[in-house]
Amino acid sequence: MAAQIGATTFAPPTGNARGQHRKWPIPEEYHYDTWIAERTNALMESYQQNGENFFLWASFFDPHPKYLVPEPWDTMYDPDALTVPSVTEGEHDNNPPHFQLTQQQKPDFSAWRESGKGVHGFNSHLRDRDELAKDIAVYYGMVSLMDKYIGKILAKLDELGLAENTLVVFTSDHGHFYGQHGLVAKGAFHYEDVIRVPFIVRHPGVVPAGKQSEALQTLVDLAPSFLSATGIDTPRSMTGVNQMPVWSGQAEQARDHIIVENHHEPTTYGELFDLKEDPGEVNNLWNSAEHAALKADLVMKLLFAEMGKEPLWMPRTSGA
Repeated sequence: MAAQIGATTFAPPTGNARGQHRKWPIPEEYHYDTWIAERTNALMESYQQNGENFFLWASFFDPHPKYLVPEPWDTMYDPDALTVPSVTEGEHDNNPPHFQLTQQQKPDFSAWRESGKGVHGFNSHLRDRDELAKDIAVYYGMVSLMDKYIGKILAKLDELGLAENTLVVFTSDHGHFYGQHGLVAKGAFHYEDVIRVPFIVRHPGVVPAGKQSEALQTLVDLAPSFLSATGIDTPRSMTGVNQMPVWSGQAEQARDHIIVENHHEPTTYGELFDLKEDPGEVNNLWNSAEHAALKADLVMKLLFAEMGKEPLWMPRTSGA
C-alpha cells in the first residue's frame, strides 16, 4: 500500500502525477524545490571547504504546469482577489491563423504539423474564467514556494562567507500566459508575456545595487558574461555577447537586437507591434502599408542577425 501511495503522490521527474491538480498531497519537505536548495547548499559548502572556485546552476522546475503545490502554498492567494487577463475583442483578426485557432473549442491545427513532431500551444486555449483564476492563484503559490528556497540558497552564500565574491544571476527560460491574449501556458506566440523574463544580477562591489537597466539581455549572453567575470577568454565559436560591462554599469548596452526562436515547425508568419503606442500588443502592424518600410528594415536586420548567430570560421586566416 505504501508503494501505491507513493506512486500517486509523486511521479518523477517533476511530481506531476495523474489525477493531481493544484494541491499536491505531499509534505513540503519532499518537494523538489526543497531538494534543489538542499543539494545546491551542500555543493556550495563542499566547494567552500575545499577552497574551490565553482559554477553552479540551480535549476528550479517551477512555476510550471501542472499547477501543483503542497500546503499551505496552494491556498496562499485568493482566486477571487486576482485579476484574470483575457483576450481583447478582435485582437487576433490581423494575426496569423494559428492565433485565431486557439480561440476555438476544437481547432484543427493539422496544417501546422509539417514535421509531425508535435507543437507547444497548438490547441484550444479557451478556459473557464473561475478555473483559470484558481490556476493563477496556485501558480503564484508555486512562485512563492520557489522564492523561499532561492532565499535559502542566498542565505547559505552569506553563511559561508561567499556572497561578496560570487556573481549571482536569476532568470528564466520563458514566461507564461495565464489569460493574456486569450492564451494559456506557452507556444509559438512571441508576446512580451512569454519573452520578457525575470533577470536579476548580483555581485556586491561590482554590480550596482538596486539599479534597473533597459539594456537588452538574452540567455545566450550568460556564458560569455560568466567567462568574462572570471577572466577566462571566450571561445570564438561561442554565441552571445559579454554583458559584464552593462551589469557593472560601465556601458549602457551590449546589443541592439535579440533573436527569439520557436523551433517546433517551419511555418512562418509575421507579427509587428509598436510597444510604445500599443504596449498590450493588440494591433498587429505586419500588413500595414504605413509600416511596410519599417517591416522591410526589420526583416533585413533579422537576416543579418541570423547570419551573425554562427561565427564564420576561417581556419586558414584565423588569427591573421
